[in-house]
Amino acid sequence: MPDNITIQFHGHSCFAIEHGSFRLLIDPFITGNPVATVEADALDPTHIILTHGHGDHLGDAVDIARRTGAQVITTFELANYLKEEGLDDVLDMGVGGGRSVDFGHVKFTIAHHGGAGPDGRYLGAPAGVIVTIGGREIYHAGDTALTLDMKLLAEMHAIAVAIVPIGDNYTMGVRDAIKAIEFVRPGVAIPMHYNTFELIEADPEKFSEGVRALGVDGVVLDPGESYRLEATEG
Repeated sequence: MPDNITIQFHGHSCFAIEHGSFRLLIDPFITGNPVATVEADALDPTHIILTHGHGDHLGDAVDIARRTGAQVITTFELANYLKEEGLDDVLDMGVGGGRSVDFGHVKFTIAHHGGAGPDGRYLGAPAGVIVTIGGREIYHAGDTALTLDMKLLAEMHAIAVAIVPIGDNYTMGVRDAIKAIEFVRPGVAIPMHYNTFELIEADPEKFSEGVRALGVDGVVLDPGESYRLEATEG
């Protein structure tokens, strides 16, 4: 039997995905994250995936990559910034583009949001990402508004798990996030980007109830908790 895929929430929009020998880390905002239950120095990813350059997503990526030698996968402009910061193993991609990698496949998707870095420099278009690992497709929407483009994901992909923001103000709120899940039609929906700060307070149980009414399993993870997904390959 293939190893299970483990999806662990580290607060805000940071998730670790593990399968076999591969350890993926998405948007590693740990230092300065008031709800994180892990220290950045404790993380040992093989790959880091970044959806955009805002400080609460870029986070500790540079320091973690320098320490561990993890390969960073991100969009073109942000990849160039990381190379200027001294990282050598960086894969640059474009929104809408896909690429086969050693753990499976990565495809960046449209996200409607901003793209400035912590110093105000433009670091390219924001993105969501579909990670294929263990034969399953996991969609991390990044920071985004609700968009009709999400309907295409259901037509083109079999999303096993969709991870979407619900905190409102900067991203979708609960109501729009439920509609996004209706568009994407995953098997499981996990909320993110909420309750880190007062301005993005939201009730994840309302989201969970809403997606369950659609026939989707709504899973709320506290920081540090994990969800296990059955792999079909590897």
